[in-house]
Amino acid sequence: MHLSDFDYILPADLIAQMPLERRDLSRMLLVDRAKNQFWDRAFAEFPDLLRPTDVLVLNNTRVFPARLAGKTETGAAVEIFLVREAGENVWESLAKPLRRLKPGKRVIFDSGAAGQVEQVTAEGRAIVRFEFEGDFYKMLDRVGRTPLPPYIHRDDEDKSTDRERYQTVYARSIGAIAAPTAGLHFTPAILDSLRSRGITVAEITLHVGYGTFEPVRVEDLAEHRVMPERYSITDETADLLNQAKACHRRIVAVGTTTTRALEHSVSARGEFMGGPAVADLTITPGYRFRAIDGLLTNFHLPKSSLLVLVSSFAGHDLTMQAYRHAVNERYRFYSYGDCMFIH
Repeated sequence: MHLSDFDYILPADLIAQMPLERRDLSRMLLVDRAKNQFWDRAFAEFPDLLRPTDVLVLNNTRVFPARLAGKTETGAAVEIFLVREAGENVWESLAKPLRRLKPGKRVIFDSGAAGQVEQVTAEGRAIVRFEFEGDFYKMLDRVGRTPLPPYIHRDDEDKSTDRERYQTVYARSIGAIAAPTAGLHFTPAILDSLRSRGITVAEITLHVGYGTFEPVRVEDLAEHRVMPERYSITDETADLLNQAKACHRRIVAVGTTTTRALEHSVSARGEFMGGPAVADLTITPGYRFRAIDGLLTNFHLPKSSLLVLVSSFAGHDLTMQAYRHAVNERYRFYSYGDCMFIH
């Protein structure tokens, strides 16, 4: 299929710019693949829609404040957006404006932290070595800002709100530059409700990277590759998932990042494998899903790799019909928006 097959018209006012007052007040579109139908529901109903035998898998990665505002030694303002760790205290970064950051240029941040540009890559990334005292992530907590997606057209002026809300309530393992947004709807009460129904809640870790929102730059999807991302599944969780599959229990993934990790972790023999790994999997139409039986996901950008993944699971026609319905019914889209449960 082609990238243009995954386009749709989205009015700008449907892109959620702020989170709802409460996480669990989101709307939810219920999509039934077998019946080829969908219904308008509320996320608060999600526990009632699962079976007591289901295994729900969450991504417990934690977002760090990866966007840093600084100044060069001549006073010019620059922004550094950390993309990938490239060594001890060295990060591959997106920089604005890049023209001000030649090799050797120093950038000064608050609290005495600084960075020196070691290289500018052919892809337009700045390799920056950071200088600071103490722990790196504690330094980022002081000087960094929440890495809100580019379609949220506001500054993170309410720093405390975004620090909390652009983070799942179960976030533990620091290392992501974007939130696994399907998990933003959960509250401790929802999780308690799931467990009280007998539903098993398991966790994996995939550190969401730049590839999650990198634009697809080819029309032929067979030529597209999503950037690799690090993930980890404990041996105990792998054993649990293997037992669930053996007993024909459904595995429901919360988010496309969880889906990518789980699908990549399945061996040639069809078994979930524990341990750290790198997901270099790109899911496009025709992919045979071996790990998941259900997917909770937010609504994604037109012509994005995430929309392609969702369509590969739910079917292209059903997915695009569901998206058109969501637009007509004025669902809220993207990171702080509503969700859909596909089973």
